[in-house]
Amino acid sequence: MHKDEVKGSGKKLRGEVKDKVGKATGDDKMRADGKADKAEGSIQKGVGKAKDAARDALKH
Repeated sequence: MHKDEVKGSGKKLRGEVKDKVGKATGDDKMRADGKADKAEGSIQKGVGKAKDAARDALKH
């Protein structure tokens, strides 16, 4: 597992929490920040998976 996958998962989880807290409190800015964090986390996780796949392909 590449470090970007781990960091991306953490960012995505943090975004989900922000989104839910923002929804519960009616804070639209926090919800928007949460959605942005979730998107960034998903992208970063995907980059990590691609790096892992490339590294594995080069090994074999």
